[in-house]
Amino acid sequence: MENLNNVQPLEDFNWEAYESGEAVAEVSKEDQQKAYDGTLNKVSEREVVDGTVISINKREVVVNIGYKSDGIIPMSEFRYNPDLKVGDTVEVYIENQEDKKGQLILSHRKARASRAWDRINAALENEEVIKGFIKCRTKGGMIVDVFGIEAFLPGSQIDVKPIRDYDVFVGKTMEFKVVKINQEFKNVVVSHKALIEAELEAQKKEIISKLEKGQVLEGTVKNITSYGVFVDLGGVDGLIHITDLSWGRVSDPHEVVELDQKINVVILDFDDEKKRIALGLKQLTPHPWDALDQNLQVGDHVKGKVVVMADYGAFVEIAPGVEGLIHVSEMSWSQHLRSAQDFMKVGDEVEAVILTLDRDERKMSLGIKQLKADPWENIEEKYPIGSKHTAKVRNFTNFGVFVEIEEGVDGLIHISDLSWTKKVKHPSEFTQIGADIDVMVLEIDKENRRLSLGHKQLEENPWDVFETVFTVGSVHEGQIIEVLDKGDVVALPYGVEGFATPKHLVKQDGSQAQLNEKLQFKVIEFNKDAKRIIVSHSRVFEDSIREEKAAERKPKRANAKKEEAPAIQNQAASTTLGDIDALAALKAQMEAGKK
Repeated sequence: MENLNNVQPLEDFNWEAYESGEAVAEVSKEDQQKAYDGTLNKVSEREVVDGTVISINKREVVVNIGYKSDGIIPMSEFRYNPDLKVGDTVEVYIENQEDKKGQLILSHRKARASRAWDRINAALENEEVIKGFIKCRTKGGMIVDVFGIEAFLPGSQIDVKPIRDYDVFVGKTMEFKVVKINQEFKNVVVSHKALIEAELEAQKKEIISKLEKGQVLEGTVKNITSYGVFVDLGGVDGLIHITDLSWGRVSDPHEVVELDQKINVVILDFDDEKKRIALGLKQLTPHPWDALDQNLQVGDHVKGKVVVMADYGAFVEIAPGVEGLIHVSEMSWSQHLRSAQDFMKVGDEVEAVILTLDRDERKMSLGIKQLKADPWENIEEKYPIGSKHTAKVRNFTNFGVFVEIEEGVDGLIHISDLSWTKKVKHPSEFTQIGADIDVMVLEIDKENRRLSLGHKQLEENPWDVFETVFTVGSVHEGQIIEVLDKGDVVALPYGVEGFATPKHLVKQDGSQAQLNEKLQFKVIEFNKDAKRIIVSHSRVFEDSIREEKAAERKPKRANAKKEEAPAIQNQAASTTLGDIDALAALKAQMEAGKK
């Protein structure tokens, strides 16, 4: 544009003729062309020159380089510089002085690229801040357009805090510092983090120098882990442990805070170098126990949510940070201590009664069995002596069966009260855990909350009848069912068992009776109270021989009307008709009981 100042008017131009409208001196077209060309910049193709932006729209930028026509450059070539405005000076590369349409063809991208490498090296050397356009994502970071060169921006160098969404940076123009250049491979690494680190370091030192315990600061949630929350205090990180997030129990910190949330925190502690800073969030609010209703007292009903389960009980939160323990023994009137998981689970909403309340120690015990009446208060009315009930077998011991008539009402059936006739060595022979069993109340021990129960008492005592059947001296058929050291157990009629010692098990031929052998046995002892019948096989033939010898010594009477009765006297044969009916009824009753 400087040539315009040197242009001189034609010396032989007739100004008077021009003013009067007369023809002016003719100047050849060639001369006019030369004069016009003299007013323009001398430009050459494939060179880089500076131009001035004279207009901008969404698609293109018009640049004047002092040539006879202006050049048009696509707006996309200026993506790295969103602040471009009319009047700015930009460098352009002349691709063509005049295309078929007479248009000057310029390129800003090529101009930048032709000088880019020198600029990149200068920016590294001078630690210069440069602008770049983030074109796209790539593995481990981003691709950035810097001076027309594609540079690599590592993900760790985008910001001082971890980046969760890289896509939000694509299409943005940001400031960078060149941190590394590989001259051989023409690779360039840039960093945005480096720009703010120096500023943050100064901030960090200032914050650390002023740290005091109890100080309240504003911070931003930077990271959330299973054990706590990291908070950025302005270049300095602190940790809120999960137990310091809330007065209540927190299973997941996400329940309390979220990423990038601004929160106030209090400094609880820090190490000597102030590198580890412990923060608290719950300490900024009063302790829930201090805000607990002062009118709340023992005996009151409260509602809450089960937050923790253990075998010995459940912790119930009746207000955030206020918990009470329901011990397993306070969950049921039953004496059988079970696991607390049998009654409730985490998350259950429960109602309970306050049993103890210590505001100083911030402890509370609760109970749920108290919501029901104690079944032992009116035990004599509900389960009087002699009453019959159905109970559930809970446990065995060697001496009996523990049963539960209803929740909280337990009783013991002594092993001797299970059966009139069967000798039960262990309760498992008679019933099984979880089974139902009919019982009669024999005694009530209210102080120890225990009932004495019987099962055999539901039936009549068959030994009253057996006393008339198994009389001493009577003979019955029996089978040896068990061999013991001191003798054998003999199964007698009507399900009765007798006992015979070894000397009473010698047969007439001198051999010993064997297991499962069926023989005749004579009753030599009957004890109703002890339910014991002693029998003998040997006595059957021994007594017969004695009787025969005694009969031989007696003088024979000639006028004997009839022969002697058989030597073996089976007194059972002379049992009255009424006794036989009683035994038949007893047998039917016992068979029905077995069924």
